[in-house]
Amino acid sequence: MAEEPSGQEKSEEPTARRLQDARNKGDVAKSMEVPSAAVLLCGLLALYALSGFMLENFLNLLRYYLANLHAIEIIPGTLPQLTQESMRQIAILTGPLMIVIFITALAANYAQIGFLFTTEKMTPKLDKIDPIQGIGRIFSMQTLANTIKSIAKLAIVGFVAYKEIMKNLDGLLPLMDQEPYPILVFYAKVSFWIFLKAALIIAILAALDYAFQRWQFMKKMKMTKQEVKEEAKMTEGDPYVKGRIRSIQMQMARKRMMAEVPQADVIITNPTHLAIALMYDSTTMSAPLVIAKGAGVIAGRIKEVARQHGIPVVEDKPLAQALYKSVDINDQIPENLFQAVAEVLAYVYGLKKKSA
Repeated sequence: MAEEPSGQEKSEEPTARRLQDARNKGDVAKSMEVPSAAVLLCGLLALYALSGFMLENFLNLLRYYLANLHAIEIIPGTLPQLTQESMRQIAILTGPLMIVIFITALAANYAQIGFLFTTEKMTPKLDKIDPIQGIGRIFSMQTLANTIKSIAKLAIVGFVAYKEIMKNLDGLLPLMDQEPYPILVFYAKVSFWIFLKAALIIAILAALDYAFQRWQFMKKMKMTKQEVKEEAKMTEGDPYVKGRIRSIQMQMARKRMMAEVPQADVIITNPTHLAIALMYDSTTMSAPLVIAKGAGVIAGRIKEVARQHGIPVVEDKPLAQALYKSVDINDQIPENLFQAVAEVLAYVYGLKKKSA
């Protein structure tokens, strides 16, 4: 397992951010064998499908030039026109096949890495001319894998060609008495099967190579536990800083809440652990409003502010618990608590009338 210079083992899977950063630099899992195999296989099938069209056009072109040799003058004045016409005929003859190969190459690369444009790989780097690192690349796992792949492809193609030729060996001798066209057809058929079988085997090797390249890439992208922590800090923020920010926000919210307590009509308690401040104005509100609530120390602070401002404090344990659990600050009380809160407010208003 790879280790960092600090001794930490790269045991963690790469994060999405690390993979995206590597992609932005052009570092992705990619096999060069996949486009080669795709181009070979699709090009061969396209050549087979277009062989009739290409042969017919080639024969027509050959007949035309042979029939008009006496009329064709190769002089400086006619050379540009002859060249242009020849290029046009060659484009008609090979154009469809070239288009198929071009689209196949693009599709094979897109299937591996999607759309990616970066100039990072073209940027000159001094470590690329470092002889020590160069020797390391020569004897790297990647170089060994490429050597094995090249030897395997060469051996497979040679073996397939040998088996196909031996299978059709009996048909070679009769060709001595045949016309050129049957000979051409025979060799084209044997060549097609040689290339098709070789292309299918190379396609399998390309799939295995892509799996190997992806495994090697993900292994290289692995991270140490410390790297994961550092990235989490950069992505989500330092937990200590986030906790400090939350603490400051809660303090500010608590100060705003305590500033609203003097406007309350009544404080409902349970009696020591909870305190809920209610305000009700029949002209502007459809139901009483919870303007402050708290437990423990906060509850004690709310009751202290209430005593300083002469706000009635009513002990009602079930109501206090229900309000604390079900109603947020600056929210109206729910309908199921209307009756209980109305009784408390009626009691408070009665006290105020007596004192008046």
